[in-house]
Formats: sequence, structure tokens, C-alpha cells
Amino acid sequence: MNLTPVNLAYASIRRQRRRAILTMLAISIGISAVITIIAAGKGMQRLVLGQLEVFGPGTISIEVKVPSAKQGSSDNAVGLASGIVITTMKDRDLRDILKHPNIEAAYGMVSGQEAVSYGGQIKKTVLFGYGASAPEVEKFTVAEGRYYSKEEEESLATVAVLGSKAREKLFGDEDPIGKNIYIRGKTYRVVGVMASRGSAFFIDMDDIILIPTKTMQKKLLGIDYVPHILAKLKDNNQTASTVEDLKEILRSNHLIADPSRDDFAIDTMADATKTLSTVTEGVTLLLVALVCVSLLVGGVGIMNIMYVSVAERTFEIGLRKALGARKKDILWQFLAEAILVTLGGGVAGIILGAILALIVYLAAESFGLQWVYVISLSSVILAVSFSAFIGLLFGLYPARRAAALNPIEALRKE
Repeated sequence: MNLTPVNLAYASIRRQRRRAILTMLAISIGISAVITIIAAGKGMQRLVLGQLEVFGPGTISIEVKVPSAKQGSSDNAVGLASGIVITTMKDRDLRDILKHPNIEAAYGMVSGQEAVSYGGQIKKTVLFGYGASAPEVEKFTVAEGRYYSKEEEESLATVAVLGSKAREKLFGDEDPIGKNIYIRGKTYRVVGVMASRGSAFFIDMDDIILIPTKTMQKKLLGIDYVPHILAKLKDNNQTASTVEDLKEILRSNHLIADPSRDDFAIDTMADATKTLSTVTEGVTLLLVALVCVSLLVGGVGIMNIMYVSVAERTFEIGLRKALGARKKDILWQFLAEAILVTLGGGVAGIILGAILALIVYLAAESFGLQWVYVISLSSVILAVSFSAFIGLLFGLYPARRAAALNPIEALRKE
């Protein structure tokens, strides 16, 4: 394309500024939506994957699940109004899992909500029963005091480790180490405070209280099972074989002959990360596809405007042809108009999208979410390319129609 059609197209756009601005606005809204959605998708992915950061890549999660309906009722399942509670995961399972040569550490976990009080303050808090080896499996450290020992867990000691927010809510600026909190009227001595951990599976891990698993089982819940076991691998390269070994151990312990009737599920953090990444990327692509439909609608608007422009400038086209302009000169002039308008809308959309994405980021941050602000180069290239493609696609037919006008008939249209 030479410069003459571009200059003529630019001059024409300047003469019809209002029309061009309205057309650009329609395109820029669609492009800004693409930029914002892709940026929000990156933020959502960071948020979701951030939930798994408290666990290392070599962590295995073993959870109970309702077995196949073919299995029927069992003495190991307790029916409740809200569903079925599987009670088959026992201390024996944990001990056998720990015997596996590729398991470095493992612990059973239970949870619940309890009213916790100190000095007249009563707070509803999420309570977790964690094993003494939990710091070896998960990524957390104790900022004040210490974590409870294996001996304390085995002796059903009433000790507690507070999350950083739970500490602040109950004690404020007071030193909590050695103080007693009350859970169901029983005293629990605070031995430590965890460093800030963020969220995991959308639970604020800073606003929880940890007590030994067996203490919570026996003294608070009155149970002898755990719904969840977390284990850490020694060698991540043996993950697949270790998972299969653990399945065989649990099936043997639970007297399960048919794998389809497993009352447990084993997942690795690597699998969870991959699955969640796929889901967030899929949602983002779906939303982008929906926005692209609106851009196609905007393209139809460009086509209509170009038709009007051709009709209004029929005499001009005839005059240019009479003065020696070729068909391709006319074609490139009108194509250049369509492309310049859509590119202008694309650039405006990128700027607007970046601003909207920043607003989304600031809003997420204000709610304490682990969000990121990223305007990826791929989203900018996609926006610019798609806007140029829309201009080319929907400007081509009107441009060809203008180029095909008979100069004599066009001059009669004055």
C-alpha cells in the first residue's frame, strides 16, 4: 500500500470525526473487554494457584469419599441428614502410609468451627486438628513460641498454635505465649503463633487455630477417624508409583477388592495445579470468545458505515477515477479508512482495558486477594491484530463496491 490512499483515508476520517469517533468507540469497548478479561484471567489463575502454595509440589492429599453406590451400606459409613460421613480412615492407615519408603512425613487432619474465648473476647474460629509433623509437610513456620511435639499429641495435650490474625483478634498487642484460651469451657495453653500464610482453598490460614489432631478427635469431636491425610514425598520422580502403592495399602486396610468402590481419593499437588490452570484458562478463553462475538457485531457496524460513506462520496469517487485513479487506488483508500478506524479503536481499547484491569486489581487487593496485574504482550497483539482483521474483513466489500463504480455514472450522482 502506498502513502496516497492512507493520506486520503486519514483526511476523510478527519472530515467525519464524529462518525469515526463513534465507530472507534464501539470497537474500543470490545477490545478493552478482551484486555480486561485476559488480565483478570491471569489474576484469577494467580489467585487459584496461590491457594496451593502452602503445599509443596511433592505433597500428596488423601481424602475420604463416598464409595460407589453399588457397594451399598457399610458399617464404616454413618448416614447423616446432610449426607454420608466416611469413617474408614484410621490411625492404622496413617501408620502404614508412613512405612512407605518414599514418604518423608504424613499427618491426619480434622477441622471444625468453635467459639474461642480469652479475656472476655469470644471469637468464632476455624479450628484445625493438625499432626505434630505438619510443619514437615506444609510450608509454614512458627513466628513466636514453638509448635507442639509428637509427645504432646500422643498424650492428648490441650495446647494450641494460633494463626497471626487469630492472635491479633484474641490478644491484640499482648504476648499470647503461655496464656490460656478456652474452647468449650476447657483451657488450651498457647505455645506458638504461626507466621502469615495467606489462603489455602479459600480458607484464611491466618485466621485459624491449630491443636493436636488426637486432642481434637478425642476431646472435641469424639471420633477415631480422620477425613484427610497429607503426606510429603522424598522423591517426586516416584510420585506415580507411590500413589499406586498407597492405593493398594488403603484398599487392603479397608477390605476393598474392586477399585471402582474406593472410599478414598489420592491427589498430588502437581495434578491439582494442572487441573486448576486448565480450568481458569478455559474460562478465560470462553469469555474472550464471547467478547469477540461483540467485536464481530461492531464489524457489521463498520460495514454499514462504510456503505454510507461510499454512497455519500459517489461523486468524489467518480471524479477521482475521471482524473486517472485506478480501481486499486479507490479500493486501498476505503480499506485504509476501515483499518485506520478499527486500529484507532484498538489502541483506545488497549488503554481503556489496561485502566479497567488496574481497577479490578486494586479492588481484588482491597479484599486481600492474591491478585496480579499483568497486561500480557499476547493480549495486546491479539487486540491489535483482531481489530485490524475486523477492519479488513468488514471494510473489504464496501471498498470493492466503491472501486467498481463506473466513473460516468458516479459523476451523475452529484
